[in-house]
Amino acid sequence: MDCATLMLWCLLIPAGGALLIAASSQLPNLREGMTLLTAASLLASVVALLRHPQALQTPALILTTPFGGLQFELRAEPLGLLFATIASLLWLITAVYTIGYMRANHESHQTRLYVCFALAISSTLGIALAGNLPTLFLFYELLTLSTYPLVTHKGDHDAVSGGRYYLGILISSSMGLLLPAIIWTNQLAGTSRFVAGGILPADLGGVSLVLLLLLYAFGIGKAALVPLHRWLPEAMVAPTPVSALLHAVAVVKAGVFCLVKVLLYVFGPQLLRDSAAQQLLLALAAGTILYASLKALQQDNLKRRLAYSTVSQLSYVILAAALLSPASIRAAALHIAAHAAGKISLFFAAGAIYTAAHKSRVSELDGLGRRMPLTFAAFAIASLSMIGLPPAAGFVSKWYLLQGVAGQQLWWLAAVLLASSLLNAAYFVPIVHRAFWRPEAKPPHQPHGEAPWPMTLALSLTASLCLLLFFWPDLPLELANLLPGVTP
Repeated sequence: MDCATLMLWCLLIPAGGALLIAASSQLPNLREGMTLLTAASLLASVVALLRHPQALQTPALILTTPFGGLQFELRAEPLGLLFATIASLLWLITAVYTIGYMRANHESHQTRLYVCFALAISSTLGIALAGNLPTLFLFYELLTLSTYPLVTHKGDHDAVSGGRYYLGILISSSMGLLLPAIIWTNQLAGTSRFVAGGILPADLGGVSLVLLLLLYAFGIGKAALVPLHRWLPEAMVAPTPVSALLHAVAVVKAGVFCLVKVLLYVFGPQLLRDSAAQQLLLALAAGTILYASLKALQQDNLKRRLAYSTVSQLSYVILAAALLSPASIRAAALHIAAHAAGKISLFFAAGAIYTAAHKSRVSELDGLGRRMPLTFAAFAIASLSMIGLPPAAGFVSKWYLLQGVAGQQLWWLAAVLLASSLLNAAYFVPIVHRAFWRPEAKPPHQPHGEAPWPMTLALSLTASLCLLLFFWPDLPLELANLLPGVTP
């Protein structure tokens, strides 16, 4: 099968799967079977595209040209292939987890959730394979709209309020900031197509460069730079599988992916390097890392603590990309993968704890590790990755990031990274300590063990992925080595 057809299938398989899932609403086993089949088929298509020898040389696939020369097109490039691989692999594992979670907690509107999951992944693949800015914007908006019903799934006051923040911040930032940035870029460059090394004129500088970069940085609200981060912790009212999707597979990864892609394929390393715009973005990312780490330390609700951790970890990716050195660009690509595996494991563990023990606060976790050893072992491994300690994947990405910082002798950034790692340890290590080394304060009347096996299997797989990416980071590194700013 040729690359153009494979790219099209990557969008059509989850979209078509959503229709099949909706048609199977009265037959839960068939509905869930369709979900798993759709996820497996998508992963197979992405792997086939990834392994195709002509994937990176294939011309753009024009989806449509609606008016005035505006084109929506798909094109494979290294960062997009990495993002597509992460999203498709983790969606399959998330589907297994979701089946166990939804059944064990007797959640309502399960068909709607599975349908919106599939539509969200279709939009995510559209973002990953977008060949120009209009296509990226289209699928970016579709991702927001398809995940809104997931955030408000429970339908209570908190869910509606969280959904209001989610939709309001993401839509207003994209329409008010991102869309004008795209229009301005097209006027400056005469094109909106992604080109390695950038498309903006080489003489663009000063206030114009700073303003355009700020429009993109805050217009891509899913990247959760402070102060446009609040939607993310507010969205934690959603069921845990949705939180895992938002924080690891689709939404936040789409945000940092879009911003990294704009830096490398719209601005380009040569234009931004040593500019005031670059320094400002580094400062914004560093400030977000420290602010969100301090906020995470203050949260007793486990999912909100993980949410603020995500805000901080996303800015590691932004910081790495903004440094624009070969080592730091590798770090950005690696941390997208490392954070995805680690954070989804943490949310899976949080959902397992809620399902098996009905506990959602850090202060309630004393002694649970002895009752749920697999869950808390996975949590511990993922915590190591977030802190940046071996043998977990986060150590590899932070190692490359520190190389990028040292190469430019930006010692204040090294201090930020050290402080953040210490704060990460301060809000993750006590959870593991509570679970394994503190006595259980109020043992339940009926002893409980692990969550249902689909949930335990899924979190074991993602925690194993954290370890595998430490010992074998070859795939992310191979793709990162092909990115602009890394290749000579």
